[in-house]
Amino acid sequence: MRRRAPPVDEIRGTANGTAPVPLSVLDLVTVGSGRTATDALRTSVDITRLAERRGFHRHWVAEHHSMPGVASSSPAVILAHLAAHTERIRLGSGGVMLPNHAPLVIAEQFGTLEALAPGRVDLGLGRAPGTDGATAAALRRTDRLSEGADEFPQQLAELTRFLDDDFPDGHPYARIHAVPGPVQGPSARPPIWLLGSSGFSARLAGVLGLPFAFAHHFSAQNTVPALDLYRDSFRPSELLDAPYALIGVSALASDDEREARRQVLTGALSMVRLRTGRPGLIPTPEEAAAYEFSAMEREFVDSWLSNVIHGTPDAVRTGLDDLQKRTGADELMITANAHGGDARLRSYELIADAYDLPGGVVHS
Repeated sequence: MRRRAPPVDEIRGTANGTAPVPLSVLDLVTVGSGRTATDALRTSVDITRLAERRGFHRHWVAEHHSMPGVASSSPAVILAHLAAHTERIRLGSGGVMLPNHAPLVIAEQFGTLEALAPGRVDLGLGRAPGTDGATAAALRRTDRLSEGADEFPQQLAELTRFLDDDFPDGHPYARIHAVPGPVQGPSARPPIWLLGSSGFSARLAGVLGLPFAFAHHFSAQNTVPALDLYRDSFRPSELLDAPYALIGVSALASDDEREARRQVLTGALSMVRLRTGRPGLIPTPEEAAAYEFSAMEREFVDSWLSNVIHGTPDAVRTGLDDLQKRTGADELMITANAHGGDARLRSYELIADAYDLPGGVVHS
């Protein structure tokens, strides 16, 4: 049974206020030192409610594993929770790491999400493990991790057929149905996005005519080449008649420039610890300020923070505008990495104000 093609506006958003393109949220459900996963998940609800009220287009949750400072190991579970607390905003995975899961399981999970929140679910897929090699091996029950990445196109094709319920006659899975799904009647299904930080998924998304999301926030040097490759490779499809690419951007706004720097340093220290095999909870601003960085660590921090747009709302708006012009991105998906939920919430509110997004407080 063929699926009903989702309308294009399920992919393309509307640029609200004075924003040059639609603005969205990427949520890592970060857990700060002295906080709990429960606190982090409550903050995610607060953020998605704020994003919906202020006219952000979508809120995505990223799959990560074995990272104490990140509570988003189960995107589908979190998205079901967020769906229960929202009404309009699009919700999705940014992304689900396809090689970690059987395609049928993902089809069932996202078919369930589509049934819970019809017409507002995105299925973003990546081919990286979202963790270290040992954890990936435990997830996949195999040590042959490279095969999972190499088989990504085949896994994607299988997942698509489960979502569309259209395996050909004679196929071993022809009598298997992902439910909820089309076997229960004509219905839409979540549009598939491909995620990437290099050229592989960019080219594949273009060839398949799928929307593409690039991880600029941790692979900034590859952003423009990957987007160019995606656009050059693009072939129109049932889903899209022209390329559509968003980029993940790390940005944090504060009322005070020094406070913004103080907050983003917590994320930088967290990355230092992760890169040196010492992952932990997101440190407090006080911990980050007191930490004595080595020369090598300082070099890494300076490089990392050069790609984090931070400062006053006007400065962040200027940085986002410049990045959009430089990359030609069709959408900016903002991730705010900081220790506490209050700083992240305040940042999204200030960015919304800077772009005159709807739903702000009217002062007489």
